[in-house]
Amino acid sequence: MKIWVDADACPGPVRDIIVRAAQRLQVPTVFVANKRLNLPRSEFVSSVQVGAGLDVADGHIAAAAQAGDLAITQDIPLAALLVPKSVVVIDPRGELFSEENIAERLSVRNFMQELRDSGVMTGGPGGFSAQDRQQFAASLDRELTRLRKKP
Repeated sequence: MKIWVDADACPGPVRDIIVRAAQRLQVPTVFVANKRLNLPRSEFVSSVQVGAGLDVADGHIAAAAQAGDLAITQDIPLAALLVPKSVVVIDPRGELFSEENIAERLSVRNFMQELRDSGVMTGGPGGFSAQDRQQFAASLDRELTRLRKKP
């Protein structure tokens, strides 16, 4: 099992939680971004710097992640590629993407994109709160525990 992190827009507190979990549980973790990342030295934490461009990091993660891995991303189209591969996907606020909800989430995301493309101001997510950090940490621990128990 590996943890894959779509690191281009990953909040700092989430990155710190992931690093601590990777070290504590000794799970190989790969942060993928199109820029250089400052990560602590660890035998369990690494980074891959991909070229600049739209969805390059997503493409790397989609190609490399395998069934039984865990991915952290807020990119719903990436989640829609990973979920059918039996990759567990959670977003930085702790929401689990699943076979049951990914089609709806992708549909809503595409609808909102159409609105934005037509000039409608839709607003974005609120600021990242302490509650968001706590919810992410709980989801990460729950999913890592579940994945580690799988034969």
